[in-house]
Amino acid sequence: MSTTVIILAAGKGTRMRSSLPKVLQPLAGRPLLGHVIDTAKHINAEKIITIYGHGGPLVQQAFAHAQIDWVEQAEQLGTGHAVQMTLPVLPQDGISLILSGDVPCIRAATLEKLLAAAQSTGIALVTLTLADATGYGRIVRKNGDIQAIVEHKDASDEQRQIQEINTGIYAVSNAKLHKWLPRLSNDNAQGEYYLTDIVAMALADGMQVASVEPEQAFEVDGVNDRVQLAALERQFQAAQAKALMQQGVHLIDPSRFDLRGNLKVGQDVCIDINVIIEGDCEIGDGVEIGAGCVIKNTKIAAGTKVQPYSIFDNALVGENTQIGPFARLRPGAQLAAEVHIGNFVEVKNTIVGFGSKANHFTYLGDAEVGAGSNIGAGTITCNYDGANKFKTIIGDNAFIGSNSSLVAPVQIGNGATVGAGSTITRDVAENSLAVERSKQFAKENYQRPQKLKK
Repeated sequence: MSTTVIILAAGKGTRMRSSLPKVLQPLAGRPLLGHVIDTAKHINAEKIITIYGHGGPLVQQAFAHAQIDWVEQAEQLGTGHAVQMTLPVLPQDGISLILSGDVPCIRAATLEKLLAAAQSTGIALVTLTLADATGYGRIVRKNGDIQAIVEHKDASDEQRQIQEINTGIYAVSNAKLHKWLPRLSNDNAQGEYYLTDIVAMALADGMQVASVEPEQAFEVDGVNDRVQLAALERQFQAAQAKALMQQGVHLIDPSRFDLRGNLKVGQDVCIDINVIIEGDCEIGDGVEIGAGCVIKNTKIAAGTKVQPYSIFDNALVGENTQIGPFARLRPGAQLAAEVHIGNFVEVKNTIVGFGSKANHFTYLGDAEVGAGSNIGAGTITCNYDGANKFKTIIGDNAFIGSNSSLVAPVQIGNGATVGAGSTITRDVAENSLAVERSKQFAKENYQRPQKLKK
């Protein structure tokens, strides 16, 4: 049976106190709505309908490349009214999952259980049992069957003792939605159309209303303000950390770890505190990541040791490398096996060959470094003339003395040596020594320039 996903994303989010629409607020580095859309794709929804309202152009722009049917709710007249807006594009057959763009953590496994329940009854909802259900709509049952959903303000003292609540997540036959939604009424104190009324319509039609509960309570938590967003971030991160530890990752302190994307790991990976993983990353067997590192869209091969406070962005790191502390790998950095990149070394759009070393205070940009070469402290590849970028090529087993400037385009041959403090502007032949310094000049009683008095 085909599945449609309807996402309610029209709310303003006033309590966020932000110019950014609520559904674009970030959780684990992605917009709240993005999490819901990703889950919809994971369950292979054939159609995703997103209802927008406040900040609509920003929301649509953020997901311009997603295959989404956008439906506007110009006036916010309740959840039932929002789903009514989808009727012109809602398929006549199949089942729709009705989700909220500000409830980002609902798991695909929970939705699959919900769909299975709805396939047999025509309507199902996600409920949750809370120790304190104050403020929530209660699920009223008789002999185990759902009889009604009663809002807290309308509940009797006896009904307020009920701990099972409605989460607002539904799976409903599209045929029934086409029948029920046009019949919704706003004849209530708020003048709004409530989606919960379809439950009463289902019961009036003699249908059984099925229900499922999530495996983890935070799956159905909504976000209305910064406090709730921060709390959900920690719950979401704790769940990700637990999943990684169950795969064998040694997190020194799982409460101080953030995964803002996807991570594939090998065996015996160790990650110290305050590490942030972003985008799509892969970490091989036996890799150690020191405290405070930020790793984004990077693949790190087995046996590599990353010292604290290093930053990687779109890099490839070979086996058994030694990196950091305070190293920076920028996009296009490709390190072969057994490379050493030390403290305050920056590598950008550069290939570094097997066993080569740049251990201190070095910039390698738009370069190729062969195998077994040593780059001295303070060396820079001068790759930019103010308008264009140029390439530096350093051969195998080269030695670049400290504080050297290699002015690209330039090539340093295999086995060549560059003397410390040189500014190299011409190619250096294989197995040769190049020293390019001016003769030392001294002037006694030199008077430095002084600032002009205003």
